Amino acid sequence: MADHPLLELRGVSKRFGAVQALSKVDFETRAGEVMALVGDNGAGKSTLIKGIAGIYPFDEGEIYFDGNKVTIHGPRDAAALGIEVVYQDLALADNLDVVANMFLGREKKKSFWRLDEASMEKECVATLDSLSVTTLRSVRLPVASLSGGQRQAIAVAKAVMRNSRLVILDEPTAALGVAQTRQVLDLVRRLADKGLGVILISHNLHDIFEVADRITVLRLGQKVAQFVASETTQQEVVHAITAGTLSHVPGMVVEE
Repeated sequence: MADHPLLELRGVSKRFGAVQALSKVDFETRAGEVMALVGDNGAGKSTLIKGIAGIYPFDEGEIYFDGNKVTIHGPRDAAALGIEVVYQDLALADNLDVVANMFLGREKKKSFWRLDEASMEKECVATLDSLSVTTLRSVRLPVASLSGGQRQAIAVAKAVMRNSRLVILDEPTAALGVAQTRQVLDLVRRLADKGLGVILISHNLHDIFEVADRITVLRLGQKVAQFVASETTQQEVVHAITAGTLSHVPGMVVEE
């Protein structure tokens, strides 16, 4: 794990009309670590990751990537830095095979605009092998025929193949069975072991404690705690999620 943050947010805020979704949040993650982001519904987790991804630019605050101050105006800026997000819906095309999904929108071509199928298949297999994804019988299977865990692995591999340095995973084990969840958690750990920064959003604290190095807790749009996973308990994290001390109460006007 690196000593300095790969991504650092300082005092970021985001408002949607009268709703203060985030209020002066500090957040960081390092290369080679899994940083879990937890909180109840409405805590601001989705807004935070969408701000990092450039979907909802922050209203205030500073973003540093690899020690350099950066500005993320949109998803292209985030992708240029090496930030990739795997959302819950996975954004896979069920009617296409694994190779076509991995290269969707950035297909390799040969002369006369023909697709370089052999090169794409070779790179697809190499990427899956590097992540130790061994449950696929063929990369030419349509995605519709794959299990939930296999689909999640394809979505993660697709993100990694884009030379990403930071991967954000939004509820990657939601609705998966026990065996599939184990496969996905192993894959999350391997991403960090390969030197990538990983932000893991999940409501499942058992999964969090399986793979996370550190845990950041949001409550009502504010950061209320940060823990080293090996030095805390689920009870402490639950207490922070439900009753963590807020710097101010949302909606309350402080009189001078």
